[in-house]
Amino acid sequence: MMADQSAAQGELNESRQQTLLRLARDTIRQWVTSQSVPELPAGDPAFEEPRAVFVTLHRHGQLRGCIGTLEPREPLAAAVRSSAISAATADPRFPAVTPDEVDDLEIEVSVLSPPRRIDSPDEIVVGTHGVMVAEGMRRGVFLPQVAPEQGWDRDTMLDFLCAHKAGLPRDAWRHGAEMHIFTTQVFSDRRAAPAGE
Repeated sequence: MMADQSAAQGELNESRQQTLLRLARDTIRQWVTSQSVPELPAGDPAFEEPRAVFVTLHRHGQLRGCIGTLEPREPLAAAVRSSAISAATADPRFPAVTPDEVDDLEIEVSVLSPPRRIDSPDEIVVGTHGVMVAEGMRRGVFLPQVAPEQGWDRDTMLDFLCAHKAGLPRDAWRHGAEMHIFTTQVFSDRRAAPAGE
C-alpha cells in the first residue's frame, strides 16, 4: 500500500510520526519558555486533513498531562500543536510544565478515528477501543491504552470513566448514558529512564 493511501485511511508512517512528535516537543519547549510556537510542517497532505488528537505527557513514568479533542476541529499538525500546549499548560490536574521539565517529558500522540455510538457495552474491546460516556452536559473519555495500563476489565473501566471522568454515578453506563467508541493510532518518543530511576 502506498504511504499516501495509508495516510488517507488514518495510518501515519514512521516519518510522519517522528515529525509530529518533534512538533509536539518543540511546541511545548517554545511555549513554556517564550509563549511562541514553531511553524507547522508544510507540503504533506496528511498533515492538512482535519483529525481529532490527544497529546499525553509522562515524566519519570508518571502522568504529567493529557488533553485533546474527540472531534476533528483542526488540520492534524495544527491539532497536535494545540493539544501539546494544552496538555503542558491547561490540564487542571497538574501545574503547568516548566522549562526545566521539557527534556524529561515522554510525549505520546493519539490520532483518533471518528467516534461511533454503540448500543451495548458488549461492543467494547478493551485495549482496542477508546470510550466516551455522556449524559446531559457531562462526559468523560478514556483512550484505548488506559484500561490495559490500569489492569481494568471493561466494567471496571466504565465505572471509573463515569465516576471519575464524567462526574456521573458510577453505574450510569448501565442506565442509559450514551456510549461512543473509537480507535487510535498511538506513537510516542518514550525514552529510556536514566540509571537509578
